[in-house]
Amino acid sequence: MITLQNITKTFNTEDVKTLALRTINLNVKKGEFVAIMGPSGCGKSTLLNILGMLDNPTEGSYAFDGEEVANLKENQRTEMRKGKLGFVFQSFNLIDELTVFENIELPLVYLKMNKMERKMRVEKVLERMKIAHRAKHYPQQLSGGQQQRVAICRAVIINPDLILADEPTGNLDSKNGREVMNLLTELNKEGTTIIMVTHSDRDAQYAHRIVNLFDGQIVTENHLNTLEL
Repeated sequence: MITLQNITKTFNTEDVKTLALRTINLNVKKGEFVAIMGPSGCGKSTLLNILGMLDNPTEGSYAFDGEEVANLKENQRTEMRKGKLGFVFQSFNLIDELTVFENIELPLVYLKMNKMERKMRVEKVLERMKIAHRAKHYPQQLSGGQQQRVAICRAVIINPDLILADEPTGNLDSKNGREVMNLLTELNKEGTTIIMVTHSDRDAQYAHRIVNLFDGQIVTENHLNTLEL
């Protein structure tokens, strides 16, 4: 599904050149659950941004479902993401002015789906994630665990091929964190590929494979669970 070859990312300012990623080579199979770990500043978020087509690498090749995407323009990356990628962030990234229902519905609006189909899809995912009773509430009226459930609803509403999760339990207590990880595991078992950045050894144990970064390089890969394809 994903093939990265010799991916390098450099950030330049007036006086400083920072090498964030160095010759990254990584393959992710369809249906795999991969955890990316490493100390702060090692390049985890930069790698996730490239995988999510939010940024281009400075050098190297990135093939997504067999299509080269490393050098796409911003509008082309936006089109590639539509209907294929879902994002879950540590800070939830919900829109305070929209209700739970409207936050989840938003990706379908961008896809120009008709109103009736949007309503059916949102109601279905709300029920599945056990948050339907909060549909008319606003994000600030929810607990952290409920907000992350809404964020996951928004990520999966388009039935994406890939979910990218950036510290999805970072702002949650242990109980809500376990519930979120169980939801991600369930989605993975149903066929969704998941790549997750995490500092948590506990969360990483849910993955099939742990990729460890240090100073912008992959230093080790540990296989935990057998992926059944």
